Amino acid sequence: MSVLWTSAEAVAATGGHENAEWSATGVSIDSRNLAAGDLFVALVGPSHDGHDYIAAALGAGAAAAIVGRIPRGLPIDARLLVVADTLQALRDLGTAALRRSAARIAAITGSVGKTGTKEMLKLALEAQAPTHVSASSLNNHIGVPLTLARLPRAAVYAVFEIGMNHPGEIAPLAQLVRPHVAIVTTVEPVHLEFFPDGVQGVAAAKAEIFTSLAGGTAVLNRDNPHFDFLADAARAAGVARIASFGAHPAADVRLAEFDGRATDSSIVAAIHGRRVSYRLGVAGRHWAVNSLAVLAAVDALGADIEPAARALARMAPPKGRGRRHRLNHSGQRFELIDDSYNASPASMRAAFDVLAAAEPGASGRRIAVLGDMLELGRESATLHAGLAEPLLKAGADLVFTCGRDMTALDAALPADRRGGHAADSAELLPAVRAAIRGGDVVLVKGSLGSRMGPIVDALIAEGTSGNGAAGPSTPARRVANG
Repeated sequence: MSVLWTSAEAVAATGGHENAEWSATGVSIDSRNLAAGDLFVALVGPSHDGHDYIAAALGAGAAAAIVGRIPRGLPIDARLLVVADTLQALRDLGTAALRRSAARIAAITGSVGKTGTKEMLKLALEAQAPTHVSASSLNNHIGVPLTLARLPRAAVYAVFEIGMNHPGEIAPLAQLVRPHVAIVTTVEPVHLEFFPDGVQGVAAAKAEIFTSLAGGTAVLNRDNPHFDFLADAARAAGVARIASFGAHPAADVRLAEFDGRATDSSIVAAIHGRRVSYRLGVAGRHWAVNSLAVLAAVDALGADIEPAARALARMAPPKGRGRRHRLNHSGQRFELIDDSYNASPASMRAAFDVLAAAEPGASGRRIAVLGDMLELGRESATLHAGLAEPLLKAGADLVFTCGRDMTALDAALPADRRGGHAADSAELLPAVRAAIRGGDVVLVKGSLGSRMGPIVDALIAEGTSGNGAAGPSTPARRVANG
């Protein structure tokens, strides 16, 4: 692997003091998944202090460690770079990496769809030139500078995901990244608990991404009711160009045709009057719309649209964001749609559309297993109850719910669609397991804090081992609402 940082470069970037010369091929903040040759940054958090893991990191092959203090018991020859503040040092590395890079940079924010859009843009760009992309969902005050610090010298393109759940969090991250292109996937009612002025406050927070985009391109969802607000905010920040996407007739990159199938989509996009046909390897109209944002960004970055569109056929849903599994249950097959990573009203509706397009087997049903949507504030009960109509429209035959706020949805559903409600996902699992039968399609979704992932993990573990617990073919019993 090529050298990412030398000790001299790291000293110059951070203003720290080193005790030996070294070179690193990567950067890590976690000793558990550190690769040999990484530079380990000992961050101090609310629950863990990275200084407690320096010896483990060096033992695992770290090239050196950036530290704010020298713990007792380290070997005398431990390779250390001592700084005043390790998080600031990580930011300094990111700033230095950006300064030496010639990469064209895209940044992605939005209420939903950030990670999927990032992964599509990665496919579209890396087919044409070396591309650096945020790993997983590294989109906060630690993940963004870490991704920057990992920016290879040879990258031609770089894609960053920027998230928030409070006002004022996007601006400093955007100023670190300094993108040439910024995508706002959409503005929806998320994190309302932290926005007294509602969705308009969310829109204003997303507009912070434009503060570092002077002269660049803002890629905005023309179908979203906040389009005009975002476009005005972008122009006020000095953005040179607005590129819009969506089904709206005035969109610069328009969804001209959409054929949504059970596992993929066929799309025709009209791009500045030119028609581009392509296949998208994931199901759902929301994916199709965000693929238009990808093509708009590709165009704005100066890459080629045709190979970018062809590359999207290889897109697969990331873990927890619509990934599908064909599993065994009592000797019969069923399909699991894992959308357990997070949830909001908009992403719930999009997931229900995917469930509607799914094709159950003979005598199979569409089953939704749903956990709380968190951080919705005073509107939470109304927004949860409001999921009943789109669920019924999607043809959901049975709905299981868990969590305090999902009681509102459970109460809003017809009695024959209620599979069961429980206080939490662990209590709900037995009823879900008992209800599944051959041919079913089972969607699992909820906010990360509602812990729907363990339900997915349990079903996959049982379904891949062939030892899934037997269950009746009648609707599950009600679960006590603790």
